Amino acid sequence: MEINELGKVAFIDKLISPFKQNDGYAKSNFRDDCTVIQGESVDQLISTELYMEGIHFDLTFTPLKHIGYKCVVGAMSDILAMNGTATNILVALAIPARFMVEHIEELYEGVKFACDKYGVMLSGGDTTSSINGLTISITSYGSVAKDKITYRSGAKQNDLICITGDLGSAYLGTRLLEREKLILKDNDVSKPHFEGHEYSLSKALKPSYRKDIIEKLSENAIVPTSMIDISDGLASCLLHICRESDCSAKIFLDKLPIASTSFALADELKTDAVIAAMNGGEDYELMFTVGIDKYEDVIKCGGIDVIGHISANNHTPVLVTPDGGEIAIQAQGWTTE
Repeated sequence: MEINELGKVAFIDKLISPFKQNDGYAKSNFRDDCTVIQGESVDQLISTELYMEGIHFDLTFTPLKHIGYKCVVGAMSDILAMNGTATNILVALAIPARFMVEHIEELYEGVKFACDKYGVMLSGGDTTSSINGLTISITSYGSVAKDKITYRSGAKQNDLICITGDLGSAYLGTRLLEREKLILKDNDVSKPHFEGHEYSLSKALKPSYRKDIIEKLSENAIVPTSMIDISDGLASCLLHICRESDCSAKIFLDKLPIASTSFALADELKTDAVIAAMNGGEDYELMFTVGIDKYEDVIKCGGIDVIGHISANNHTPVLVTPDGGEIAIQAQGWTTE
């Protein structure tokens, strides 16, 4: 059986079914963003991410410094998605022979920039050789007060669905880079055409780490009922919330946070900004749910949009169009059911 035939979640379920997921000390829900090491008042969080050359990044148009930064932010976003704060990371590399010392130093400049900017310590790692592409594995550590920890499984009917920032820009920025790569492949005369698309490029190469949102939620005494980081696209992440919380959801097309520059770039690339927002991924924004009584508090935080609500438990979220029509939401790529 091929993995794609089984689907990502079912594949993981098949692998981990013989293992304990809670021994009273470590709570390892493989469908959440982190493993939780349980404490008396504070829980420790551990997560790991793997990044492969040719799959997660293209060295043709992505500077090594940006790759180092982006991989750290992506890994630490899992800690945020549990309503926690990242404190330490471990970095492991598999390095092809074509890389020089200076190349890896440049990669680590990006790692250091992310660590310095967000107050995280590089605490170790490992290196080995690779006969294929560059591989980067980052393990992130953090913590969260026991009464504030947030899983994917806590959403309840009528909870509001909230999104930070805007969606689709990172995907469109990557598409732009891929287009220019093809144009310039056998052309030594032309120059890349990036003017007017600086925002989308910045989202693709240097995504935000939404530690500020976690701090604002804490300042306003808001503990989300569920949360996930949007690394695989809004549709896929919403399906995860619905599955783990045994619910469904309605989100509204006219409430989706999409930057005006994304509409312009989508037109230029002959694609759809809404599809980019729903399925693009790598925005590393946060999606979370809160009780309806928290609406005013959430709006007060700033930088957060309410895009819908949780509904009855049929596990099939829908996108509601301005004319009242409903479109069943499905994830692209690996299936989640």
